[in-house]
Amino acid sequence: MTLYKEIQPADLYRVRMPYPFSNYDRQLLTLLYQPMVGSAAVSLYLTLWAEGEARGEDSTHYTLMNTLGTPIKAIFESRIQLEAIGLLKTYRNDGENRSFIYELCPPLDPKTFFADPLLSMFLFSKIGETAYRRVRDRFLVQTPIASNYKEVSRTFTDIFQPVHAKNGYPADEKELESRTSGDYQMDDDFDFALLRQGLSEQLVPKRVLTASIRKWIGKLAFLYGFGPLEMQKVILLAIEDDYKLDAEALRRAASDYYKMTVTTTAPKLEQIKQVEPSVDKQDSQQQPATKEDELVAYLESASPIQVLRDIAGGKEPLPADVQLANQLVTQHGMEPAVVNVLLQYVLLRTDMKLTKAYVEKIASHWLRKNVTTAKQAMDFARIEHGQYMKWKNEAGSAPKKSASSARKPIREEKLPEWFLKKDEVEEPVQGIPSEKLEQEKQKLLAKLALKKRKGD
Repeated sequence: MTLYKEIQPADLYRVRMPYPFSNYDRQLLTLLYQPMVGSAAVSLYLTLWAEGEARGEDSTHYTLMNTLGTPIKAIFESRIQLEAIGLLKTYRNDGENRSFIYELCPPLDPKTFFADPLLSMFLFSKIGETAYRRVRDRFLVQTPIASNYKEVSRTFTDIFQPVHAKNGYPADEKELESRTSGDYQMDDDFDFALLRQGLSEQLVPKRVLTASIRKWIGKLAFLYGFGPLEMQKVILLAIEDDYKLDAEALRRAASDYYKMTVTTTAPKLEQIKQVEPSVDKQDSQQQPATKEDELVAYLESASPIQVLRDIAGGKEPLPADVQLANQLVTQHGMEPAVVNVLLQYVLLRTDMKLTKAYVEKIASHWLRKNVTTAKQAMDFARIEHGQYMKWKNEAGSAPKKSASSARKPIREEKLPEWFLKKDEVEEPVQGIPSEKLEQEKQKLLAKLALKKRKGD
């Protein structure tokens, strides 16, 4: 899968926090950012927040999959949303064992947030005017200073003075905690050269286009879809008689020009549908062509705990089963997708009994054969089915039974639906007629479809 070029469950990660966050940051995150990125992304942020405060050891993304109860793809999508909105910075080390550092950034303060044209418009488009005004008013200064009061605070130089003594100098400063801006990043592709060419030095002096004003010009041009020519007119509307140009005037001028030339309805911000940047165009258009392709996609994306839960009809798996699945991933280094196939194969072959010795014997074989994908695991289960049945019979062998008990009918065990793909199996399983196979296949496919509908 192309997603594995970006992130894998076995990849290590560490959380870095610039300083301890406060309950006020949590309020800002919940009320301002959650409507924009959704509850899944905020849940990932809060989980990383808790881990960062603990300052624990490096963890694998498989731990996040279990904690959040979501597949690795959902975690990746939440991560890039947090990155885009300015709440997370990701650093990757592509060494022998790929690892990540997730640096959490605090939410912007309300004044900066609502002054930002993109963030404020994004929130407005998500929650509507009434809710927007309500949440904005929540952060208003409740007790402004009355006009009949004037500030009489002393300055630093009023109270302190330097004394020239031979006490040496403080040691070189180390990297200390600081409050990061938490601002988001944008591609700097606006043509400022063309913008400057159309502005007269007498009307708009070069000095007014400071770094902060240039940043605002880029944001407003992106929001309203303006090019350099349109932004020239916006600047002329915003600049004052004394050749001053501030961010608020620029924002109002851009809004007014948009209403006059485009529409009175505010623009909306939506997430780009293509969330995996490295996906090829051809791959992104491919959809599961068969039931088996659909099942492979499910096994590749779901966590082993989710697979155990789905097989049990939505019931929570027993701790012993969860521990066995976790050991295969964390201690033995098996891919979660391979563990998913192994769990499904063993449970359906042994009447829902997850025998540890039997599971570990098949797992050991797949590890030696370097099985890393769900498709490879499914093919090995088909090819080596006869050998695996011998191992099962050897593990469950008991003393000889009487002749009367030997004549009792043997109960036929179920097979996973993917096992019944005839074009990849050399011959049908002995003891089960081909008609019986087809009937069993249809039953299991119907059962899978019912589970999927319930899950949706």
